[in-house]
Amino acid sequence: MRIAIIDTSQTRAAIISEGLREAGLEDLTLIDPAGPLAAQIEAAAPEVVLVNLENPSRDVLEDFFAMSRVLGRPIAMFVDQSDAEATGAAIDAGVSAYVVDGLSKQRIKPVLDLAVRRFQAFSRLQRELDEAKNALAERATIDRAKSILMKRRGIDEPTAYALLRGQAMRTNRRIAEIAEAIVTSEALMGDMP
Repeated sequence: MRIAIIDTSQTRAAIISEGLREAGLEDLTLIDPAGPLAAQIEAAAPEVVLVNLENPSRDVLEDFFAMSRVLGRPIAMFVDQSDAEATGAAIDAGVSAYVVDGLSKQRIKPVLDLAVRRFQAFSRLQRELDEAKNALAERATIDRAKSILMKRRGIDEPTAYALLRGQAMRTNRRIAEIAEAIVTSEALMGDMP
C-alpha cells in the first residue's frame, strides 16, 4: 500500500513513518504541507493519505477538507484537538477516518485499514446511488418517449414500449438511447412554427 504522509512536524512524521514501517508498510512518501498539496499528492499517487495536524486552525482544516473532497482516495486524519463542528466538517468532506488525540505507532495501521475500508464502502454506496439516479433518469426518458409515441401514433403504452424495444434491438442500442433520441426530436420539432 502506497501511503502519503502529511505532517507539519518532521518529528511526528518520523514517528508515523516508523510505525508504518514496523507494520510492514514501506512505500511511504512525505508530503511538504507548505507546498502545493494537490500536485504533490498527484505526483506521489498514493492509495491512502495520512494527515496529522497538531492543533489545526479552521482555515487549515478547511484547506485539507477541500483537498479531500477532490482527491478520490481514502484519507486518515489525526488531530490533537477538535470539536463537534470540525468533526462534522471532516465527515462531510469525506475524510475516511478522523482520530482525535490518538496518534500512536500501534494505532496507525489499524486506522489506515479502517480508512481504506470505509472509503471503499462509501465509494460503493456512491456508485450505487449514481446508478440508481441514472436508472431513474432513464426511466423518466423512456416514459416520456412512450408518451410521445402514444400521442403521435394513437397507440397504447405496451405498443409504444414494443416499438422502442424493437428499434433498440434492430439498431443494437439501449432502449434509453432510442428514447432520448425521440425526446430530443420532439423538443426540436416542438420549437418549429
